[in-house]
Amino acid sequence: MERSKKSADRLFLLFFAILVVFGLVMLASASAPIGYAKFGDTYFFIKKQLLFGLLPGLFLFLVFGNTKYELLQKFGGIIYLLSLVILCLVFIPGIGLTINGSRSWVQLFGLSFQPSEFVKLTTIIILAKLLSEGRDLRDWKNGLMPIFAMLLPVVLLVAAQPDVGTLSILVVIIFAMLYLAGIPRVYLVILGLLTAVSFAILLLVAPYRVQRLTTFLHPELDPQGIGYQINQAYLAVGSGGVWGLGLGHSRQKFQYLPEAQADSIFAIIAEEMGFLVTSILVFLISFLALRGFKIAKGAPDPFGRLLAAGIMIWFIWQSFLNIGTIIGLLPLTGVPLPFISHGGSALLIGLASMGIVANISKYGKI
Repeated sequence: MERSKKSADRLFLLFFAILVVFGLVMLASASAPIGYAKFGDTYFFIKKQLLFGLLPGLFLFLVFGNTKYELLQKFGGIIYLLSLVILCLVFIPGIGLTINGSRSWVQLFGLSFQPSEFVKLTTIIILAKLLSEGRDLRDWKNGLMPIFAMLLPVVLLVAAQPDVGTLSILVVIIFAMLYLAGIPRVYLVILGLLTAVSFAILLLVAPYRVQRLTTFLHPELDPQGIGYQINQAYLAVGSGGVWGLGLGHSRQKFQYLPEAQADSIFAIIAEEMGFLVTSILVFLISFLALRGFKIAKGAPDPFGRLLAAGIMIWFIWQSFLNIGTIIGLLPLTGVPLPFISHGGSALLIGLASMGIVANISKYGKI
C-alpha cells in the first residue's frame, strides 16, 4: 500500500541547517592560519570543504531526501558488501594512505577519502535491514549469529587499520540498535564483556594507546610530549571564558593547537566564542538529535525506525566523543566533530545520512 507523503520535518531541517552554516563559519576561522602556513592560502581548507564536502553532500542530501528509503532495505546487502570492498582498499600499497599511524585513507585519481565514513552508514543500513526482517532475537544460534557474522568483517577491518575512534562508534551504534530491536539484555551483557576484553587487548598491544590513557588521567605529566594536544586544548577552552575572544581572534589556532581545523576545532570554538555559544552549540546538537529520534519513533515501519535511530545514535555519540575528549571527559580518539570539523568525506556522508532521516520524516507520524 502506498504511504501518504508530506513535507520533510521543518524543525529538523532548521536545526540541521543552522549547524552546517555555523560549522562552515567556524572552520573558515579555525583553519585560516594553518591553511596559509602550509599552502599559502588562508581559505584552503574551507574551499576544500565546500568543493569536496558541501556541494556533493547537498546533492546526495537531495537525492536521499527525495528517494524512498525502502530502496536502501532492498539493496542494503549489495551496498554493505560494496563498502567492505572499498574498506579493503586501505590495505593495498599505493592506494591506502597511512596518516597518524592509521591506514584509514584511500587515494584514487588524486583524490583522498575515508572509507570508514561510508562504512558507518552502510553498517547502520545493513543492521536495520537484518533486525527488521522478523528474526527471533531470543534465538542466539539462528537469530543473532547470522547478524554477527555479517557485521564481523567490518569490525575486524576497522580494528586492523587500526582506527579505535571509528571502532568505538561502530560498537556503540551496534549495541544501541540491538537494544532498540529488543535483544535480550543478558545477550547485551555478554557482548559487552566480550567487547571490553577486546578493547583491553587493543589497548595493551599498542603502547601509544596506553600512553593516551595515562595522559587522559594525568595530562600534566608530559605537557611537551604526548600530552601536548590536550593541554593546548585546555588552554584554548579556558582562554575563551564566558564570552570568548571574538570570532577570528583565537591564539591557539596559530599552530599551537594540533589539528585545530579538524579534531580540535571545538577548542577553537570555545576560545573564540566562549562558554555561552559553546553551550548553545551543545544544545543545538542535542535538539537535533532529539528531533531525529522523534522522527525515528514515528517511522511507519521497523526498518525506517531503526535506520533513523541508528543515524542519530551515530551523530550524537560522535559529537559527544569529540567534545568529551577536548574538555577532558574522555581520552583523545581522533574523531571529527560532525558537520563542523574539516573533512570532505565526513561532511558528504553526513549530509547523505541526514537526507535519509529527512526522507523518513516525510512518511512518519511526528
